[in-house]
Amino acid sequence: MSTKEDKFLQQLRATFKVEAEEHLQAIAAGLLELEKTSSAKAQGQVVETVFRAAHSLKGAARAVDFTEIELLCQSMEDVFASWKRQENVPSSDALDTLHRALDAVTGALAAPAGSAAQPALSLLRQALRPFASASSSAHQEPAAADPPAIELAATASPVATGKMPPQDTVRVAVSKLEARLLEAEEMLTAKLTADQRVADLRELSGRFDAWRNAWAEVEPQARQLRQQPAQPAAGLARLLDFFDWSLDYVRAVESKAVALERTAQHDRHAIGKLVDDLLEDSKKLLLLPFATISASFPKLVRDLCRDQGKEADLTVHGEDIEIDKRILEELKDPLVHLLRNSVDHGIETPQSRTQLGKPARATITLAVSQVSGSKVEISVSDDGAGVDTAKVKESAIKQGLVSADEARQLDDAQAQTLIFQAEVSTSAMITRLSGRGLGLAIVREKVAKLGGTVTVESQPHRGSCFRMVLPAVLATFRGILIEAEGRLFVVPTFHVERVARVKADEVQAVEGRETIALGGRAMALVRLAEVLELPLVPRNGEPPADTLVVVLGVADQRVAFAVDAVLDEQEVLVKRLDKPLARVRNIAGATVLGSGQVAPILNVADLLKSARKAGGVALRVAAGAKPVEAGTVLVAEDSITSRMLLRSILESAGYKVKTAVDGMEALTLLRTEKFELLVSDVEMPRLNGFDLTQRIRADKKLAELPVVLVTALETREDRERGVDVGAHAYLVKSSFDQSNLLEVVRRLI
Repeated sequence: MSTKEDKFLQQLRATFKVEAEEHLQAIAAGLLELEKTSSAKAQGQVVETVFRAAHSLKGAARAVDFTEIELLCQSMEDVFASWKRQENVPSSDALDTLHRALDAVTGALAAPAGSAAQPALSLLRQALRPFASASSSAHQEPAAADPPAIELAATASPVATGKMPPQDTVRVAVSKLEARLLEAEEMLTAKLTADQRVADLRELSGRFDAWRNAWAEVEPQARQLRQQPAQPAAGLARLLDFFDWSLDYVRAVESKAVALERTAQHDRHAIGKLVDDLLEDSKKLLLLPFATISASFPKLVRDLCRDQGKEADLTVHGEDIEIDKRILEELKDPLVHLLRNSVDHGIETPQSRTQLGKPARATITLAVSQVSGSKVEISVSDDGAGVDTAKVKESAIKQGLVSADEARQLDDAQAQTLIFQAEVSTSAMITRLSGRGLGLAIVREKVAKLGGTVTVESQPHRGSCFRMVLPAVLATFRGILIEAEGRLFVVPTFHVERVARVKADEVQAVEGRETIALGGRAMALVRLAEVLELPLVPRNGEPPADTLVVVLGVADQRVAFAVDAVLDEQEVLVKRLDKPLARVRNIAGATVLGSGQVAPILNVADLLKSARKAGGVALRVAAGAKPVEAGTVLVAEDSITSRMLLRSILESAGYKVKTAVDGMEALTLLRTEKFELLVSDVEMPRLNGFDLTQRIRADKKLAELPVVLVTALETREDRERGVDVGAHAYLVKSSFDQSNLLEVVRRLI
């Protein structure tokens, strides 16, 4: 065979593999449907579908000289034919063997050219033979030597007659589409440059105002010189004439600059609309329905259940929602991990489910929904056993992620987030599917890399639900332009929770690190310049009284980064870093601003890791909080975050602090130890703050103990109830200020 013919055959086989994948998925879906349905009519329709798919796959394999695949497809076709004639029925053994045959064909197509897959395919043909009728098995293996018949009907051919039917689709290589999309995305730079030119012209036009003001100051003097009785000297006359000419000239230049600004604004709007439309249409070229990756998942769940002796059905919703092909490719592995996790950890055996009053056959749901025009939510839920938080804590303690005391203070929601940490697993034994603690860590890493978040919700014996929120389209995104030590950086807007100014006395120290409270929760404060290891720029004058912070978050992690300035939010184009800079810590890529300056795009997940490793800075005591003689304060708060915040504020002011996780533990401590004051939340398990205060007032030994209630309940009725039960102070968290707390404590102790 000539080289030209070899290349043509390779092209044909590449096309065949794409077509074969569609046929194999259709057959697999049909076999799964046959396992579920018992209606003879419904089964007949499904059998007809899989029969046609096997027949088409057989013909396509013959055309590209894949003889072994052709013969195996013939064997499958014989089985389906016997079902059509109702000579046999779809049995469990037959369906299992057919699934193995599909796996073998998939493996043969994925194997390198020339690899030995024939023995396995031959054995499967023999395994399928008992499930076909005698009449069909006579045609089991057509002579491989017979060449495929080719009908030559040139006179009737549409090509020959020139009457080709209209085509509304065309097959284009993905690489070509990606190249066109990249070129379209490059047009974003032109749009940003147009914005910059408008800003430059606006600044130029503004400078004429300064000139006009200066001229207004000297114009009366020039007019006075001209009105003097004596004729001015020749040199002075020429100078005055030059001033008059300069006035007219500058006014003409100003008029031209204003006209250019208007024209530039018009061009900016026109270019912006063209670029936006081009980008939007180009992105749609690479949008694919979610079904392109979900089609194989039902078979995956079926095979996993068979291996473990479990029963489950996978239901997929939102398959028609379109997502960027590049995101879909990255999502396949995380979704496989989540489905394996559901089958291995979540779904119980049929016997266990029956004892619990559940249906023997479990349900796993994979749902896709559009959150907004630019985001999608993908959830994987099951009705299984749920996350065993006790085992999660035990594994986290064993791996050194948390101490035993910290683990006891974690509620179920906080403990569940630990399953995304590497090497944390609830499986007691390492198996092929689980036990290594890597699956969910990979899920979190992949989702964060795509600019998304993943969370988990679980209830014992009722199941679990993993939710991923991701961008629907890759490449361009909204970014916030920030400045640190004279350098510009871009942070993805998706990960920015808020921007705020923090006063110096609002910064507290917790375990040797600076901490601030925003929105009722404590979070670490680090300098972005220190995390990025930037050289410090000398500054003149007094340091600013306020610190500008940008709160960044991924999943449940939040860190406040101190920056010098927050300049703008705009759409940016990601420029991926090439080798040898393909992986730079804290940097996800770069973008070109409208001014032509290159700004690095920060990798938020890396930043959070770097912030945890960064050393703490000098400790500070809140301004105005004078050290006091140590008094012992009890803090009762069920939220670990609020408990740490209150403890750090009081300890930084010089008080000794003990904590309780609820009202009942606080009451026990009050009766066994001596405290000068109680700071308590209201909404707590076992015993809330109102009832705790009421019991304190009813106890003769504790009746005089000062009580400060710190709560989110801010209605007038709640405040009045706090007074009625005997609280000395009632501070609302929404307007919480540490100086108010310290002032109240100092007054009461």
